[in-house]
Amino acid sequence: MCLGVPMRVTDVEGFNATCEARGNERQVSLFLIQHETIRPGDLVMVHRGHALAKMSEEEARSFWALYDEMLQREQEAMTASGPS
Repeated sequence: MCLGVPMRVTDVEGFNATCEARGNERQVSLFLIQHETIRPGDLVMVHRGHALAKMSEEEARSFWALYDEMLQREQEAMTASGPS
């Protein structure tokens, strides 16, 4: 399964941006959303090094809440199954 990750833009240089999410920094291509005005502080959905869409704070929070729930359930399942 492939998931996009909401990331905050910290710097923009042409069609490239530095983005951060939960302490992780990545270089991201803005080429696919070049029709959007992207500035530091904006949020973008990132997949495999490419920003796919600009998003709102509310959308990013919703995605992170869903990802946190998925990770929690996975951890619970791993704990319930015991050591391999």
